[in-house]
Amino acid sequence: MPFDILIVNIKGLVQTRTSTPSFVAGEAMAELPVLENAYVAIKDGLIAGYGTMDELVRSSATQVLDATGRFVFPSFVDSHTHLIFAAPREEEFVMKIKGVTYEEIAAKGGGILNSAKKLQATSEEELFERALQRVDEIIKTGTGAVEIKSGYGLTLRDELKMLRVARRIGRETPLTVKTTFLGAHAVPKEYTKEDYIRLIREEMIPAIADEKLADYIDVFCEQGFFSPDETEEIVERGKQFGMKPRIHANQLYRSGGVQVGVKTGALSVDHLENIGDEEIEVLKGSRTMPTALPGAAFFLNLPFPPARKIMEAGLPLAIASDYNPGSAPSGNMPLMLSLACIKMKMTPEEAINASTINTAYALELSDTHGSITKGKVANLFITTPLSSIAFMPYHFGSNPVETVILNGQVIF
Repeated sequence: MPFDILIVNIKGLVQTRTSTPSFVAGEAMAELPVLENAYVAIKDGLIAGYGTMDELVRSSATQVLDATGRFVFPSFVDSHTHLIFAAPREEEFVMKIKGVTYEEIAAKGGGILNSAKKLQATSEEELFERALQRVDEIIKTGTGAVEIKSGYGLTLRDELKMLRVARRIGRETPLTVKTTFLGAHAVPKEYTKEDYIRLIREEMIPAIADEKLADYIDVFCEQGFFSPDETEEIVERGKQFGMKPRIHANQLYRSGGVQVGVKTGALSVDHLENIGDEEIEVLKGSRTMPTALPGAAFFLNLPFPPARKIMEAGLPLAIASDYNPGSAPSGNMPLMLSLACIKMKMTPEEAINASTINTAYALELSDTHGSITKGKVANLFITTPLSSIAFMPYHFGSNPVETVILNGQVIF
């Protein structure tokens, strides 16, 4: 039987691994295997084989794609997004330009509560249709697997609505989708924090678990939002219902989010704009993935996570987009790589490892995504003609993706 798709004459086949480590850390993050003058074969939605063109014996395929002068990458795995929202918040963007802080905007009813008000007034069907536009956008810039959080509902009805839309995206689009319940994103004005946490614990978590809508549970562990003790209480309750924790940590302040993430066995602690030696020490020896969201640091003019310090401590690092309407209105992963290289001083090789293998680990997709490995899901993309791998983050703001293949099908 012929292959379904055969890509030939590949200038460089990126992230080829005969077996995939759970993640790469420390000095190993600089090591990116690239096979020159290569081919990759796809059959039944999976990577059937790869090698150099000299090794290609069997060349029969239903579809042959010539990648002369081009690189082939595994699709990006974006492990942190708020992809589902009702409307953008460009009015707050203008406020930020004029010097109003993130906290001041939130105190005026903006920020997360602004998105919640708009989402609560939007139907589930309309929410799905609007999200599809963003799905198309991130697929075209190379993303093949994505995490989608709730957290703009802040009522039982609307948190359920968001997570149903997220699950539907996983069923009805080519994206691989993991879902996260983030009811503890902010406290609605009509609740005390104590009463809202009680609602999360006693109503939201059981109802979401009953419909099997969330793989994970998250909390915005931050000054003015949820404390480390409150975060621990909420995620431990989620764990009782089968939701593994991942934590918004250390975005605006040294919030204690990293410590509570490690303590509760979180898969990842995300943001890390304000992380110091103490947090790095806590992460050592854990299985929690430090995750940088450079788009948010860029958009909010926050310090960028100290990538070099983290990696020099022997730790891994992941990079995700944080696509959301308030603080990171872009899901463009090539741009995230550019920001990681320019502002966080990561090499292109480190940034690519951070956005493929390490983000796949953060979403428990190591066995199926994140590398060009025989038997893994055929999620990959062919670039435009590139002189080198480094040209991708160097040429920031452009789209280097020419052809997208997801689940073994040419999508774009």
